[in-house]
Amino acid sequence: MKYNNLIPELTVTNLEESKRFYINILGFKVEYERPESGFVYLSYQGSQIMLDSGNSEGSPWYTGKLEKPFGRGVHFQLDTDEVDILVKKLKENNWELKDEPKIHKFRKDDELVVVKGFLVMDPDGYLLMFNQGMPREKL
Repeated sequence: MKYNNLIPELTVTNLEESKRFYINILGFKVEYERPESGFVYLSYQGSQIMLDSGNSEGSPWYTGKLEKPFGRGVHFQLDTDEVDILVKKLKENNWELKDEPKIHKFRKDDELVVVKGFLVMDPDGYLLMFNQGMPREKL
């Protein structure tokens, strides 16, 4: 496995609940884990993320008391080729979407990037945006 240059590591309150969400519902793959320290490294279609439940007071990674929703002010954008499948899985598991799938258009120089995307929050409130690319348009 090749490591991405930027890999977010998210502090979670319940590793098993987070693993159920990311692995069983969304389809992330476990690359490796350290159960003794409450850590798991996951991947999904080229994206990588780490989950850690061991960042308590006294840990060098501890930055202060966390209050849900975690990750306020940031969202994580993940490319996928299966927006509709993910939405179906989430709804089958009674997981609420933060925003239903929509077509989004973003200007990139003289091109219009077109994606179909939706928002969902993980068990701790981290905001995830899954985007499926569509044909680009010229401006």
